[in-house]
Amino acid sequence: MFQSRLMDAAAQVQAHLDATMGSLGNLPVIHAMRYASAGGKRLRAFLVLESARLHGVSPDHAIWPAAAIEAIHAYSLVHDDLPCMDDDALRRGQPTVHVKWDDATAVLAGDALQTFGFECVSRPECHPDPLVRADLTLTLARAAGAQGMVLGQALDIAAETAKTPLTLKEITTLQAGKTGALIAWSAMAGAVMARSDTAPLQRYATDLGLAFQIADDILDIEGDADKVGKAVGKDADAGKATFVSLLGLDGAKARARELVNDACDALDIYGNEATTLREAARFVISRDS
Repeated sequence: MFQSRLMDAAAQVQAHLDATMGSLGNLPVIHAMRYASAGGKRLRAFLVLESARLHGVSPDHAIWPAAAIEAIHAYSLVHDDLPCMDDDALRRGQPTVHVKWDDATAVLAGDALQTFGFECVSRPECHPDPLVRADLTLTLARAAGAQGMVLGQALDIAAETAKTPLTLKEITTLQAGKTGALIAWSAMAGAVMARSDTAPLQRYATDLGLAFQIADDILDIEGDADKVGKAVGKDADAGKATFVSLLGLDGAKARARELVNDACDALDIYGNEATTLREAARFVISRDS
């Protein structure tokens, strides 16, 4: 069930992004936006759509925050791949935006994707209640900005020149921002749109996001670059502290399983209606890309 819903979510969001971005024009930066936002697992969009379904929110409304989070995520990857950041040449098995075009186009495409994401949650089509749209916009800004993803990225950059490797607590804090903040927003979006309690989904997403990052660290050791779609082994080569370097490979896998179990337990309040979300949690630590 999960795999089919994930594929359906990916198709729906891709179609929506194509339709909305298709009206923006024919400049290279627009082509770069569409290129950067194509493909990927669409896990964040799936979490938006599934949490919306769980709370009886119309799919016609939920598609807008689902597209928004994918645009914000794509912007973060475009900027993360730049030479001044991680300097990566591959993303999702394709040349990164700055390689295919140039640095300036990549910066502008990332900027445009970020603002496009906020436009998506601000539009009347997203939700008839302007207060709900305002709440989605505010919480997305916090998740994406200096209290969330950007904070995590800044901590990650600072760690590269730190005199001592990060501790487990410090890495957990870093990844709660860099990876976890957008995943948490995605999982809570449906509850926000329904004006329902976000606490169970926040607990679920916090554990899910951390398990997701541990799985990424494991893939950096065990993954196949062709399947992962980007270079692997970079963290180890750089001597970077990761969950694997601190916990060991077996310890990291055990910790990821514990987090997934905790994430699933947080969904007990929803009963069988949350079966697909539980399958999503198990997927993040079994994926090969």
